[in-house]
Amino acid sequence: MNEDVELIIEETRDRMQKALEHLEHELARLRAGRSNPALLDGISVDYYGVNSPLSQVSNINTPDPKTILIQPWEKSMLGTIEKAIMAANIGLVPVNNGEVIRINIPPLTEERRHQLVKQVRNEGETAKISVRNARKWANDELKSLLKDGLPEDIEKDSVDNVQELTNSYSEKIDKVIALKERDVMTV
Repeated sequence: MNEDVELIIEETRDRMQKALEHLEHELARLRAGRSNPALLDGISVDYYGVNSPLSQVSNINTPDPKTILIQPWEKSMLGTIEKAIMAANIGLVPVNNGEVIRINIPPLTEERRHQLVKQVRNEGETAKISVRNARKWANDELKSLLKDGLPEDIEKDSVDNVQELTNSYSEKIDKVIALKERDVMTV
């Protein structure tokens, strides 16, 4: 029975870790006023009939904090990449000079910074909901094991372990949110 409890706690930890990783991935895509290649994650281009991620058909650099430089492996891809960035509607304007595509990151207004902070907090709350759902799943599984003959003291200790995990991941999420908020509000 203890193996079942350990598996439940391990699965719960995995689910909570995935929630944290998803939060970090989503926050990396938020524009905080400086260039970051992650801003272009999720943009795909048609590469000889195959929908390919932008990072697989080009080299993406950040030569300075306000610029993203995209250098396609093939010059014929410049127009396609430019159209894909425009179609992604991420609020960035690509400039094609015939060799590379340059994207200048405009400075954020105070109003836009506050909107981004709200978005960061919403993403954080979504991650916390995922962590709480993982806790609920684990507690339900433990109750099921209790009905199947798991000793009550082991079940209670396991529920306490799951709660400690929940608290730990909630704190980690709070730290990630605070860091991103500071990043967004820094002028």
